[in-house]
Amino acid sequence: MIPIAKPLVGEEELAEIRKVFDSGQLAQGEAVRRFEERLAEYQGYKHCVTTNSGTSALHAALLVLGVGHGDEVIVPDFSFISTASAVVLAGGAKPVFADVKADTFNLDVDAVKKAVTDKTKAVMPVSLYGQPYDADALHELCEEKGLHLVSDNCQAIGAEWRGKRNFGDDFAALSFYPTKNITTAEGGALLTDDAELADKARVTCNIGQRAKYEYECVGYNYRLSSVHAAIGLAQLKKLDEWTEARRKNAALYDKLLDAEEPFVDRRCKHVYHQYTVRVRNRDSALRKLRGSGVGASVYYPAPLHSLSVFASEADCPVTGELCKSVLSLPVHPALTGEEVREVASKFNECVSSN
Repeated sequence: MIPIAKPLVGEEELAEIRKVFDSGQLAQGEAVRRFEERLAEYQGYKHCVTTNSGTSALHAALLVLGVGHGDEVIVPDFSFISTASAVVLAGGAKPVFADVKADTFNLDVDAVKKAVTDKTKAVMPVSLYGQPYDADALHELCEEKGLHLVSDNCQAIGAEWRGKRNFGDDFAALSFYPTKNITTAEGGALLTDDAELADKARVTCNIGQRAKYEYECVGYNYRLSSVHAAIGLAQLKKLDEWTEARRKNAALYDKLLDAEEPFVDRRCKHVYHQYTVRVRNRDSALRKLRGSGVGASVYYPAPLHSLSVFASEADCPVTGELCKSVLSLPVHPALTGEEVREVASKFNECVSSN
């Protein structure tokens, strides 16, 4: 089976972990500080606060921005559940589901405009599959309406909008789950240019504690351990190389597949967390691909608003169609050119017989 994702860890990661073990600082040690500094520098932000997951990062961002009961946060209907669950966790705030564009799979700004009410506190766009959301249009809207903007860039570390990795948001959240473009085994991060927001996020993620036994709020234990940060330090050194490998694999798919290639906005740099196409009779094609040894997968099979945990209603026809037709193929940097060609060949065979 050619897997849909493959974490790449080895001696470099072990060497950084050994440094942590030798230091005796397994929790909030020097490795965490260095990882935060390097991550902020890499992404082009002034401040970074690491967390134990991308979900934690999103939740903490909303709390720091004052989102709570009675507030609404507009999110895409087509995304991973954490995009919406983080809103509910913020004091029972309400996620309002808006439709996405059929080409980029990201939030449709016109749909967001229709969803804004006097209860709207923030917008949380997702840079889905590694392609940045329309930062120009959403920033203009949020400035006009006085709304906060939290970027769910959990799948898009290293992605660029108009040549910059800093999208100018209040907060940007990243995830380092094992299938992401780099991993810390488990982990996440918040990025911001606002020193006050960064300070509040650090306290919130440290059980509300600024110094030992000095509590400023009821916070959460969302801290990243030094061991996980050590893995991230080694991974971050390889990210550019891995990103280019993903982009090279995607470019080869573009040439070989008998399918419309994923649309890429000319204003952005796509980092291909996933290579996702739309396929007729998707479920049948998926079964055939897996049967032939290709670890294809579906992200995501149901609109968020339709999940029973949210008990919500939304008019999102594009999302409904995408959930029935999207199919992701292996694009990770461990793939060889021969494997990409094998996947493409089997994909074309399955689609032609579908």
